Amino acid sequence: MLRENQRRFKFDWITIILFILLVGFGYVNILSASHIGEITNYFDMSQPYGKQTVFIGLSLILIVLILSFEAKFYERFASLIYIVAILSLLGLFVFGKDVNGARSWYGIGSMTIQPSEFAKFATALAVAKYISDLQTNMKTLKDQIRVAAIIFTPALLILLQNDAGSTIVYLAFFFVFYREGLQQVYLAVALALIVLSVLVLKYGIVVTAIVSAIVLGTRYFMRKKKRASLIQYILVLGISIGFAYGVKLFYEHALKPHQQNRISLWLRLEKDPIKLERMKKAEAYNLIQSEQAISSGHFYGKGFLKGTRTTGKFVPEQHTDYIFSTVGEEWGFLGSSFVVILFVTLIVRILYLAESQKSQFSRVYGYGVASILFVHFTINTGMVMGLIPTVGIPLPFFSYGGSGLWGFTILLFIFIKLDSNKINEW
Repeated sequence: MLRENQRRFKFDWITIILFILLVGFGYVNILSASHIGEITNYFDMSQPYGKQTVFIGLSLILIVLILSFEAKFYERFASLIYIVAILSLLGLFVFGKDVNGARSWYGIGSMTIQPSEFAKFATALAVAKYISDLQTNMKTLKDQIRVAAIIFTPALLILLQNDAGSTIVYLAFFFVFYREGLQQVYLAVALALIVLSVLVLKYGIVVTAIVSAIVLGTRYFMRKKKRASLIQYILVLGISIGFAYGVKLFYEHALKPHQQNRISLWLRLEKDPIKLERMKKAEAYNLIQSEQAISSGHFYGKGFLKGTRTTGKFVPEQHTDYIFSTVGEEWGFLGSSFVVILFVTLIVRILYLAESQKSQFSRVYGYGVASILFVHFTINTGMVMGLIPTVGIPLPFFSYGGSGLWGFTILLFIFIKLDSNKINEW
């Protein structure tokens, strides 16, 4: 009995406090971005801040439930949780509700639930379960393919629902694989493919082919031991050019016009000033307003509820994906830095705790949590500042939305529960 009572106080309070700070400060900014006139009722369900109050309250109930289960429950039922998540994604094709062109929600009265937000923690559990199996060896191709299938199944289903933003998040698991022994060649290949994609869109096939030939030729002649034949390097060059050509075709014929425009604006591909101005008004309006809101905050910010662009509703969807622009305008560089420090501290803390786990399942899951939060945070903040193309994903614990808040809460507190049990692991 004493041991059970002691275990109750082994939760990592640093992580919990960081969670509370992020949710609390996020709510303050949602309130600022969504209020209309004088605020008389914080539970006004006709306003986003009123709904978010309820979402936060329900999150507290979720936390109690998550922490009440035994830690082994999540490992034992990881596969079942994953299957339920996949079925919930499949059900959207029949019972899903279209919102902003994406069939990613179930409609429940006036409320909506987005299964993709819950599929993230389910996939993290499934990946941790598979990798921690005694028969799994991440250095073998067979196990690499199987664990990739675990990740790409929900990612593909989400992509087919026209939710590219949530699909990108599943690339976060690459960091987990790398920690668990994936060869460095995969990292080199991934970086090479990204560079090839940017090169071909920016400069075309010919320049991409020339650059690829120079890089491969330099590598071949600088190697002291030329174990690989020249034919192999020529083959790699051919594959690189073929991939680049495929990226070009995908960009021109598979992407929708608004997606093409976002990439075009990011890479500065459009040369016609008239067309460029038209694209900015259509596709970059949110981004331009977001950048202006952030820059107007200067060092100290304009103050709570005093952001003119925020209160004037210049930035569409500011309480959701563009919530960071509210921070920039009303809290300035200091407030923005505070948010960045909170996220970085949380991610580093999770990685630190993950490395201290005695169970491989807990360690892998911890890395999955940190990776998902890192990708969400990096993409969202980079998007609102124009550093990366516009992608519709929320800022964890910060953006408005019940599904997102609950999904991230479950994701984090399952790890907190697993970490609290490490004193009982052998």
